[in-house]
Amino acid sequence: MEALSDLNTFAKILTDKGYNGYFHTQGAYAGKLKESISDYLESCQKGTDSLPKQDLLLTGYLQWSGDDKPRVECSMWVKYLNGKFSLNKMEVARKDQFGQLLKKSELTNLSVISTPKAAEVIALVNDEQKQKAGKSPKRFKL
Repeated sequence: MEALSDLNTFAKILTDKGYNGYFHTQGAYAGKLKESISDYLESCQKGTDSLPKQDLLLTGYLQWSGDDKPRVECSMWVKYLNGKFSLNKMEVARKDQFGQLLKKSELTNLSVISTPKAAEVIALVNDEQKQKAGKSPKRFKL
C-alpha cells in the first residue's frame, strides 16, 4: 500500500501520466481531475452531498472520437482518508458507438506511482494496432 497523497500531488501525478481529460466524481461534478474532486469535496462540506462509505468513483473518457466511433472509458476507485488520496483499482473499457462492450481490462493493487500511463492503458483494450499489423495486402497474379 502506498503512502497517501494530497489532492494536488495525486492530480499532478495522474495528469502527467496522460489522465488529463474531463472526469466525473461520484457521477457528477464534471471537470478536470483536480477540479472534479475539489467540487465534490466542497459539496460534501456544504452538506449538499455526503462522502461515500467506500471509495470515490472517478469516471471519464481516455479516448473519444465522436458519437459514431468506438471510445475508451476509464473508471478509477480512489480511497479518500483524512484529506489524502490513493488509487485502488482501475477499470478500462472499450465500447462501440452504441455503448456495447468490446473489450475490458481491470487493474488492481495499484498506487498512483505504479499506475500505467494513459496510452498504455488504452493499448490494453485497443485491438486496432494488432489488427492493422497482422493484415497483409492480398495480391493476385494474372
